[in-house]
Amino acid sequence: MALGGIAADEKKAEKPKPYTLKICVVSGEELEEKGDMKPYVFTHQGREIKLCCESCLKDFKKDSAKYIKKIEAAEKKAKK
Repeated sequence: MALGGIAADEKKAEKPKPYTLKICVVSGEELEEKGDMKPYVFTHQGREIKLCCESCLKDFKKDSAKYIKKIEAAEKKAKK
């Protein structure tokens, strides 16, 4: 059992891969603070995800693999 506890602690210590896009991967809207509204930020499979609002989370969860592919494609394009 002790080994499982150590592995869980190591995972917590790892920083998620940062979200580098300036838009919401679901809606395509810019990620900007509007008054008291801030982007919805969470971690998914070791990767930071930012959405324009919490409402987009439902669509992200429906097909997260599709949105992760979009993020990865945009990151590759940005590196070129």
